[in-house]
Amino acid sequence: MSSGKLDALEPLVAEYRRALERCQELYRSSAEEYVLQHPDAVRDCKADFVQRMIDLHRALVLKVFVETAQVQSSWGKGELRLADELIDHCWGRRLSQRQLREFLAQYMKQAPPSWDSLVGPFERLSSLRSRIGELQTVVLRMANLVAKVDGEVQPEEIRHLRWMQAELARALERVPVDQTNPPRAAGTVQQATQAVGEAAIAQTGANVRQEPAIEVEAKTSEELLKEALAEIDSLIGLTQLKEEIRELVNFLKVQEERIKLNLKTQKVSLHAIFAGNPGTGKTTVARILGRIYGAMGILKNGHLIETDRSGLVAEYAGQTAPKTNKIIDRALDGVLFIDEAYSLVAEKGDDPFGAEAVQTLLKRMEDDRDRLIVVLAGYPAPMQRLLETNPGLTSRFTRHFHFEDYTAAELGRIFELMCLQNQYELPALTRLKLLLGFQYLLENKDEHFGNGRLVRNTFERAIGRLANRIAGCAPLTREMLTRLEPADVAFKDVPPEVWGELTGELHRVRVGCPGCKQSLVLQARHLGRSFACPRCQRTFTADWGEAFVAPAASDEQN
Repeated sequence: MSSGKLDALEPLVAEYRRALERCQELYRSSAEEYVLQHPDAVRDCKADFVQRMIDLHRALVLKVFVETAQVQSSWGKGELRLADELIDHCWGRRLSQRQLREFLAQYMKQAPPSWDSLVGPFERLSSLRSRIGELQTVVLRMANLVAKVDGEVQPEEIRHLRWMQAELARALERVPVDQTNPPRAAGTVQQATQAVGEAAIAQTGANVRQEPAIEVEAKTSEELLKEALAEIDSLIGLTQLKEEIRELVNFLKVQEERIKLNLKTQKVSLHAIFAGNPGTGKTTVARILGRIYGAMGILKNGHLIETDRSGLVAEYAGQTAPKTNKIIDRALDGVLFIDEAYSLVAEKGDDPFGAEAVQTLLKRMEDDRDRLIVVLAGYPAPMQRLLETNPGLTSRFTRHFHFEDYTAAELGRIFELMCLQNQYELPALTRLKLLLGFQYLLENKDEHFGNGRLVRNTFERAIGRLANRIAGCAPLTREMLTRLEPADVAFKDVPPEVWGELTGELHRVRVGCPGCKQSLVLQARHLGRSFACPRCQRTFTADWGEAFVAPAASDEQN
């Protein structure tokens, strides 16, 4: 590349530097925001937690650069120029081209951190989920700039950018689970970053210590709406809720067409109450609804800002209104999601700070009625009490969505989805044990039943028990590393007699045929296998169902 071309490259390099700094600031400010909202959840000091998040940022930007630049299987001068900027941003050092090549070669020998570990805090920590859109935007922006550095974006680079976009969506918009613990993988990724960063550079002889999203795929509003609705449909369970959202979208479409023909339209409030137990997908659905409203032009952006009482109410008099207004300002042109909203009003006694937050919210809902949609979420009974405390809330929140607890089969499907995402397999008896455990917990649940959170905890406990079970085995085969056996599944509050010997001989599973909708009774040992329905001949996988002990004579499908 000639000196003239290198000079012409500098604006792109400067833009890349800004994207790097924006990404770092996103990780830093998110960490600081989390510490402020959840001081008791951080096990170490604030500075250490923030530093670990910055280490995640370093590992992320390095992964994005290398994986995008390597699509063309070469390190041109343009790529090396960006690599130089990247190293300077992360470690404050400038390297020669030889050192850069050595560093990149060294990095390629390492097993790179997964997307889940690098962006996981934004999915796992509920208070950071409102910034997922910013994260996706800046990551795809960096990838675009790397792809463009050598001239035109080639077809294989476009395919890679789309793949990266899908990987980010998979890692950031997974099974809806609320969790408040800080990122567990941060320490591990910090070590990995040092291994592929500082250590690699040291081997070269050096002494080290809102822009548009993906540019190659501009989608129409209709395509964006279709994608959002498809994502709603892909969620596990929530059958009634999905129908209500479809009806709402159809109503809004009709209103839009009436406007085009100068016909009268009915004013409708889109502020909503999301009532349900934890882990039933309230935050996920709110995020997708924001995208639906954005695609339909109801909201300019359609992003989601998530908060709770701690994000709205201050500790001292006179500070609550400014704090509430600040959160609302971030949510303008999008959706403000207030979790555990009933906590804004104390059940007993006066709560002037909470009342001030509510009054500020109501005023802004009126002042910015064309730029803001508010969703209040929480347990059903407390949410009803909240509405009864203030007539202004009752009149503005007329749309109610109820989130049912998942069935045992739906909890099983969530568990299986986690297995697919993390490359684990479920044999039939493991499926049976999960079904029996989930059914018992559902039959004995209280209002704090965890739903998706229960599944995540069960999954994480299972892979930990698997690791302990095979720790002394050698050599470790792929099957041993990926197959979750019944012994790996443990439920804290389920007595062992619930599954007995668990041979699968006495247990049956009732499954529904997706074709004729009729029920079939199968031996439990057949779970996870494909069948042809004897009634309609449709082939389907009998993955999950209702488990029970068979009577002496059972009408079963062998």
